[in-house]
Amino acid sequence: MNTQLVEIQPRELKFTFELKKQSSCAVHLANVTDQYVAFKVKTTSPKKYCVRPNVGIIKPKSTYDFTVTMQAQKSAPSEMQLKDKFLIQSTVIPFGTSEDEITPSMFTKAGLKYIEETKLRVVLTSPPNSPTKPQADVIPKQEASYETLMLKEPHLLPVNGFNNQEPIPSYETKMPKDNLQNRVENTTPPDLLTKQVEAFKIVKMEESQSLKVADNKQSISAKDEEFYAEKAKQVKDLEESKSMLMKEIEDLRSKISTMDSKLVEAQYTIEKLKIEKSNTYHEKETLKPDLAISSTKISPRKIQVGFPPLFVCMVALISLMIGSYF
Repeated sequence: MNTQLVEIQPRELKFTFELKKQSSCAVHLANVTDQYVAFKVKTTSPKKYCVRPNVGIIKPKSTYDFTVTMQAQKSAPSEMQLKDKFLIQSTVIPFGTSEDEITPSMFTKAGLKYIEETKLRVVLTSPPNSPTKPQADVIPKQEASYETLMLKEPHLLPVNGFNNQEPIPSYETKMPKDNLQNRVENTTPPDLLTKQVEAFKIVKMEESQSLKVADNKQSISAKDEEFYAEKAKQVKDLEESKSMLMKEIEDLRSKISTMDSKLVEAQYTIEKLKIEKSNTYHEKETLKPDLAISSTKISPRKIQVGFPPLFVCMVALISLMIGSYF
């Protein structure tokens, strides 16, 4: 038997790899047959991946999805390549089989049983580069360099031609005007101060942008938490409804088993009555010859009504003789 049972998309499991973060990948199964098909998912690294659900039943001409989640990793693999593999097994099952009744023996190749197997490999992809991430990395360095510059500039920039660490001589008023002008020219120019102020403003703007990015990330994480909480609630509701359905199915099965036992008992009674009827018929057939023989042996008693003819003739003769004498 080489007929395909299930179509699988995608043929590769692609995970976006980030350190200390989980990554998920959805797999879509499609039953292309007119029968019920059960599937099971296996992996070479069961501790690294979580498959939900790992077994299931696909109705005829229907689809089924399951999710593979890669656990958070502390270190990146070499050259972003993994040798992990996944194996999806599928086989035809009878109608009415539930997911709780799926056992590993169903996927064991024995005799003429057909087991379809499909292997999927794992591919890692790098996360998309965020435009705001490099800015956040550069801002602390800019702030540090600017603060260092602001701290060092008063010691490096001369005031009136002298360093702040050195005392100003008392004979400054006695210097010639040309020397005084030269020393005044060495003071900090207003253009440099303007540039420093502009650089400080730019740093502050970048800092505010980084704060906004952090706030946006926090809001996104809060939305993700709400989304996962809602999904968890939906899963819980589905589990409760599933448990209720399973309970109802068990009740129906018990009722059906009770009816089956009563039906078997009724069939046994009917067979017993049929046997008794046939025995009675045979006894009747065997008694018919005996009844015929007994009826021939017992003759019916004849009842005579009135006087016998001989007596009548004698009385008539006597009457004639008496009449002749007179």
